[in-house]
Amino acid sequence: MTTTTGPAHARLPLLVLGAGRDLASERGVECPGDLPAPSDPDLVARARAARAALGDRVFVLGHHYQRDEVIEFADVTGDSFKLAKEAAARPDAEWIVFCGVHFMAESADILTSDAQTVILPDLAAGCSMADMAAIDQVEECWDELVEAGVAEATVPVTYMNSSAAIKAFTGRHGGTICTSSNAKTALTWALEKAGAGGKVLFLPDQHLGRNTYARDLGGSLDDCVVWDPHRPMGGLTPEQLRDATMILWRGHCSVHGRFTVDAVEAARRTIPGVKVIVHPECRNEVVELADEVGSTEKIIKTIAAAPAGTAWAVGTELNLVQRLAAQFPEQQIAFLEKNVCYCSTMNRIDLPHLVWALESLVEGRVVNTIRVDDQVAHDARVALDQMLALPGETSKD
Repeated sequence: MTTTTGPAHARLPLLVLGAGRDLASERGVECPGDLPAPSDPDLVARARAARAALGDRVFVLGHHYQRDEVIEFADVTGDSFKLAKEAAARPDAEWIVFCGVHFMAESADILTSDAQTVILPDLAAGCSMADMAAIDQVEECWDELVEAGVAEATVPVTYMNSSAAIKAFTGRHGGTICTSSNAKTALTWALEKAGAGGKVLFLPDQHLGRNTYARDLGGSLDDCVVWDPHRPMGGLTPEQLRDATMILWRGHCSVHGRFTVDAVEAARRTIPGVKVIVHPECRNEVVELADEVGSTEKIIKTIAAAPAGTAWAVGTELNLVQRLAAQFPEQQIAFLEKNVCYCSTMNRIDLPHLVWALESLVEGRVVNTIRVDDQVAHDARVALDQMLALPGETSKD
């Protein structure tokens, strides 16, 4: 269901929970059949039995932010693009069960063969950041950049945390995809391609774009403007667009955006010798105060390599922070926020949904298939291939 009020730039797609799905976006709710009860004491045994029955025909991917009860059954864990590549490296696996969110499953479908089927245990496991950039909004933005006379000098760079349609837009317009670990390389490439006076349209996370440009490349925050898709011309004047180097989409991560300067200062007051490590999706003022900044993989590796007795306040998703605290009890690992801060959509993938998806396969029913349109997949692959061609690309998030 889509509700339209006012001019095109004010479109707000609405999907009532349980009332349907919209697979062209990150929104979607469909779970035919009955889910096992979360209180079912046999859930673990049922998951093990289904895995055993399916054997190598199924390959289960678990994102770092998943619950422990789900991670237990993952063949491999990691960040989104790493997992998609792991799926592509298992061509004999008929079914790829992606315990993550919708855009991640789309990337896996783009990279895997036509003989493989990607399954998302709960189609309501979307991404609020990805939802902040709908394809019609981005196309309208580009049209307005053309009208302002700056599109020809603008190269799009799109974060991995985006829908396949946005990745395809990027491929059509000569841009590249980036992850949180290669954003500096991707942005350097894009700025060189844009040339003197050129610009980058960075989608959909404004904080990663701003932090990469200012912190990693030494750019000025004054060179950054924020495009608001709900306002005409993004809320900017043609002069502001012409003067800008970074046109940042008004999107953010609902988890990383919660960390504050107050939280950093409180950690330093209350934990002796603490080091603060945060994800680059955090706000610029938080990143500037941190001791270390890096992707999820970098956070894990940094803490794993730290000496015993080290104290860390970690600014990323709570499931991962709790897992790190359990894995490295010789260190003092705290969450950089006094309030609970799970990724609510990532947490929709729970053990009942995983059991349901696996048992459905055992019974010969393939549920919650993620299929990207062939043309969209082709254009998105162009942008992904450009990322893979970047100098020193490691392809981690």
